[in-house]
Amino acid sequence: MEELVIRDADVVDGSGADSYRADVVVDGGRIVSIVKEASAAGCQRPKARRELDAEGLVLSPGFVDMHAHSDLALLRDPDHSAKAAQGVTLEVIGQDGLSYAPVDDRTLGEVRRAIAGWNGSGDDIDFDWRSVGEYLDRLDRGIAVNAAYLIPQGTVRALAVGWEDREATPAELDRMRQLVAEGMEQGAVGMSSGLTYTPGMYAKDAELTELCRVVASYGGYYCPHHRSYGAGALEAYEEMVALTREAGCSLHLAHATMNFGVNKGRAPELLSLLDEALAAGADISLDTYPYTPGCTTLAAMLPSWANEGGPERTIERLADEETAARIRHDLEVTGSDGCHGVPIEWDTIEISGVGDPALAEFVGRTVQESADIRGEVPWVTARGLLLADRLASTILQHVGHEENVRAIMRHRVHTGGSDGILQGAKPHPRAYGTFPHYLGHYVRELGVMSLEECVAHLTSRPAARLRLPDRGLVREGYVADLVLFDPATVAAGSSFAEPRVLPTGIPHVLVGGRFVIEDGRRTDALAGRAVRGIPPA
Repeated sequence: MEELVIRDADVVDGSGADSYRADVVVDGGRIVSIVKEASAAGCQRPKARRELDAEGLVLSPGFVDMHAHSDLALLRDPDHSAKAAQGVTLEVIGQDGLSYAPVDDRTLGEVRRAIAGWNGSGDDIDFDWRSVGEYLDRLDRGIAVNAAYLIPQGTVRALAVGWEDREATPAELDRMRQLVAEGMEQGAVGMSSGLTYTPGMYAKDAELTELCRVVASYGGYYCPHHRSYGAGALEAYEEMVALTREAGCSLHLAHATMNFGVNKGRAPELLSLLDEALAAGADISLDTYPYTPGCTTLAAMLPSWANEGGPERTIERLADEETAARIRHDLEVTGSDGCHGVPIEWDTIEISGVGDPALAEFVGRTVQESADIRGEVPWVTARGLLLADRLASTILQHVGHEENVRAIMRHRVHTGGSDGILQGAKPHPRAYGTFPHYLGHYVRELGVMSLEECVAHLTSRPAARLRLPDRGLVREGYVADLVLFDPATVAAGSSFAEPRVLPTGIPHVLVGGRFVIEDGRRTDALAGRAVRGIPPA
């Protein structure tokens, strides 16, 4: 007898088609049968050792977070309710060109310092891996939800070239090609870049194109955080489209927003650009989060030249009065490339977390607010915080536009990504609320999309981008990564005031047929594993 039958569910199967009522039977981690209208008179109802009454609940595929920063959180926090409670059953990590494989001992230490604001220092982690394959093997020991990995181009460049702003030599480029090929062979699904973060931003398009050719040969995709989301955003999108067309590589645009005042109301221009490329045969997808503010580290705002050489060199430059004055001019007058070419507005920069608990007074205030309290100009406050916290401070950047958010999420190649940083005392609420916020606020309350269409954005579309043949749909034979939610009550519990509150209206989540959320509570199941890329035939 099978393990589980989910009775009388309203199945929204991930395809975008209309919902239907059915009994769904799960056994051995997969969906083994779907009996539509099973409650009809005379219908033989399936039986199983356990029955779950799903009356009034929607059954959908598990949600895929196409842009996650849980690289260490999955290892540090076996509970991981921040994602599991949202119905997320698969996260794509290794984002924005910086993560923890492939590395050597030197590069690992540098990367740990560079992205401590995203993932913590890692002092509580046993870094018993160096290669992509070894990291995926570590995930296979058991994690809360599944994870797929992107090879981080910035980490690859740090390993082969270093943190200097220069072109790679032919030998170094060959080494980077080799590292990318090895990572793809070991199970990565593609490659990410952070082209406003060092050292990945130092790569010219020709270098990126060569690495994308390697990714394409393994059937993977390129996921760039491109060179600008502010001034020059459209040109940056065009650059990535042209680059991947030249390389013959699929393109997935990370957190594809149109932020800052210069881009207010300009989402249709981005979508027109994408439509033209799609019509010409390009393979493009994108992800967004359903909020207006962005989130990154305070150090990421600095001009790229100030970050050259790695975190310790950045701290040295900030400590030098003359160099710090140059940094300030680039930030406040010129518009640094770290701040997307737009002069920084300190009243939009809210400190969301600090590495040193002694600096907690800054959390929840903008730099401008803290400066006013301290009787300083904002640059003095920001510089002091960067030095005192050794670049570990995270920020919310309040520069988005609601009309752009809504326009982009409607697009046919859109998928959902939280871009959720789980560090800090006051993280962005998207880390805990992205997927229920789509379903509750944008579907039920605003009607921006139908429920069926929204679920497709969060399930089958990302599964197709990841080339997963048995996930993303409620189909017989598919992996039983499933979510049961109440369409009348599903909502994000997190807010900017209280960002770590779990969502409501999602009573059950299954990963590989095992309950990770049951009756609204986290079980002790560590059912997640690494989901490896499938090489082309």
